[in-house]
Amino acid sequence: MPKAFMTRGLSIAALAAAVFLASCTTKEPEAPPPAPPPPPPVSLNEGVAQAASIYVAFLREAETIQPGGFPDAESIQAAIRKGASYEPAQLSRGLIAYGSIIALQSPEFVAGVRQFAADPVQRQQMIAQIVADPAYAATLPGADAAAGLITATIGKDAVAMRAIAEAVEADAYTVQERNDPRRRWAVTHVPNREVRLEGAKTLSAATMLPSGDESSRLFTAANTGQGLSVEASRKAPPYTPALTRSLAIAALAALGAAGDEARANTDALVVETNSEFCLNMSKLMLFQCLAASRPAYEDMFCLGRHVARDLATCTTQAVLTTSITVGDPEETSTPPAAVSPVSVTLTQTPAPSPTASLNTSPSSSR
Repeated sequence: MPKAFMTRGLSIAALAAAVFLASCTTKEPEAPPPAPPPPPPVSLNEGVAQAASIYVAFLREAETIQPGGFPDAESIQAAIRKGASYEPAQLSRGLIAYGSIIALQSPEFVAGVRQFAADPVQRQQMIAQIVADPAYAATLPGADAAAGLITATIGKDAVAMRAIAEAVEADAYTVQERNDPRRRWAVTHVPNREVRLEGAKTLSAATMLPSGDESSRLFTAANTGQGLSVEASRKAPPYTPALTRSLAIAALAALGAAGDEARANTDALVVETNSEFCLNMSKLMLFQCLAASRPAYEDMFCLGRHVARDLATCTTQAVLTTSITVGDPEETSTPPAAVSPVSVTLTQTPAPSPTASLNTSPSSSR
């Protein structure tokens, strides 16, 4: 056998053996895909905390308004200046911002939202849906727990302001009594009435500045989920637009999507027209009341009705829906009596002054 033929045969045999051995070798398993990155931490930008601090700082100051028993006319004017020192749009935005930070104190709500943050695709879908429709946040797990915290906490502010209102309004009648030593100055006309009215308007339009200490405290509470004194409570839907927006901001924060990069979204979500309208109307009523008021006791009534009471009303309406219960219709056996046409002569009467009831009896103003 030729040597070249033998060499070629050995080469073919070696190649076949190599192919056989390669076919018997176990394939290495493919490396698993990398794990998705962990979801970002809870994040709420400082702008929301600053807006909330404006609401908190003002309400704490307003709650120091003396509940009646004013010693002189100037103390009434000082209380009016204190209560009028808010810009309606800023106070409304602050209330919603504060509500979002309160919601983040609910571990149930934060955990319920963050369970959807593990999947990056699902997280982005939820963020987009909340931004497009803030009411979606109210359907997330734990929303009723967060809503309960908001209504209970802000409700305390409303209760405090309503108590002040009732005491001040009652004192507006008491101070007129002949045995009250304050009556002498209480029935005296307020000097420089136009100046004090313009002063109230100026204070109402001034930009409110955030409190540094309060902003820092609220910012920490929002991003850690603790630090605010809240009581566990639950509130089932329906929710007001303002409360819904508080939940939406809190949900975005729980998804890690309300930091500085998302400030445009949170700035838009704190704007709510119904809440702003209530506070704006309160200001208009205060200005009308002060314009019509003459003696000091009427200014006292304006303070109680259109500062303290209106603040209580607007904060309550912002977070609580009004429910009307209607009973079942009852059938009566007596047919309605026929109504004969009546001739009526209409006479035009002037509109009463906002403080006219003070000159009659306390019952007519309540």
